[in-house]
Amino acid sequence: MSQPRSSYAVGTGLFIVLGFAALAYLATQTSSVANVHQGESYSVEAQFTNIGQLKERAPVKIAGVRVGQVQSITLKPGHDVADVKLSIDQSYNHIPLDSVATIFTSGLLGDQYVGIEYGSAKQAVAAGGTLARTRSTQPLEEMLGKFFGAGGVVDNVGGSYMVKADFSNVGSLSAGAPVKMAGVVIGNVESVRADPVKLNAQVRLAIDKRYNAIPDDSSAAVFTSGLIGTQYVAIQPGGSPDVLKDGDEMILTQSAMQLEDLIGKFLVNGSSSDKKAAGDSKSDAPAGKH
Repeated sequence: MSQPRSSYAVGTGLFIVLGFAALAYLATQTSSVANVHQGESYSVEAQFTNIGQLKERAPVKIAGVRVGQVQSITLKPGHDVADVKLSIDQSYNHIPLDSVATIFTSGLLGDQYVGIEYGSAKQAVAAGGTLARTRSTQPLEEMLGKFFGAGGVVDNVGGSYMVKADFSNVGSLSAGAPVKMAGVVIGNVESVRADPVKLNAQVRLAIDKRYNAIPDDSSAAVFTSGLIGTQYVAIQPGGSPDVLKDGDEMILTQSAMQLEDLIGKFLVNGSSSDKKAAGDSKSDAPAGKH
């Protein structure tokens, strides 16, 4: 009787030891603060609206290959963006100026790192320079929204201009929603608030400065995309020679279409068609009697 119990205890103990060994191995494989030897390097700055669990010495990667590490993370008093300094190996000193720095999550333990996606600019970011195009870490809710069609937005901290637009109904549009032109994300919704005087919704749009030639007679509409009905603002360019500038207001807007309105229009159109068909059959009846 004692032998089976002894074997059971040994098996249980071995299982526990192997479990801890596996966890230790995964921790060493996924740890973002592993000290990797780095030769001569140069520093580049980037700003993020949300760094999540990013820590100093976290990896900086290009195409999945480690090219540096996070040197420091600071938050200046009165500012709502985090200043992240990246230390990059001198061998990779030709990073295009319009490249995008994104905070990604890797490994079983959710360690985070900074991934750099090359842009197309001929000018490279210099030592001490700034990567203006960044994409912050996303909470689970935003990731689910993106999966269902909300789309991602590049933060472009310090690289956008503001435009206002009024809507009689914004539906479920909220801050952070994408702003698109020709289906391409060019910015995001900065804020949505009710105007106590006009009694409508005032929306502020933060548009990437690269798209600074949008005609001032362009229209803005609230559309719905994705399975869960996530909404965004679509801009349809006009034909005016004058362009939108920081602080301008878009006059031509189209509010969000509610499901009830769509059903109502469908039923009204269907009823009109039925009445027309019934009228045609009545007008044909006398002709059939001749």
